Amino acid sequence: MNIDGLRAQCGGPRDGALLRFALGGALLDAGDAAAAVAELRQALAFDPAYSAAWKLLGKACLAAGDTAGAADAWRRGIEAARQRGDKQAEKEMTVFLRRVTTG
Repeated sequence: MNIDGLRAQCGGPRDGALLRFALGGALLDAGDAAAAVAELRQALAFDPAYSAAWKLLGKACLAAGDTAGAADAWRRGIEAARQRGDKQAEKEMTVFLRRVTTG
């Protein structure tokens, strides 16, 4: 589904973490990192334990030039992944975090 189709569903009965995650990913793929950040934050407002959304939020922040925001997203995402037992997401975000904090 395209960005306009996803946006059309926002605010409706299907609105939620998954829709906002999909929209954030589509926006990031389209090169609109700032809009992606906003949608991924919305996804996390629906589900703060959504580790994949934290991971993508970090990538979107980084693409938007916000290294501190990316590091914060990945730290919070690592905690969310630990709470859910999502070992793969935890490992990936730990690697991403190390890359931005050790230079």
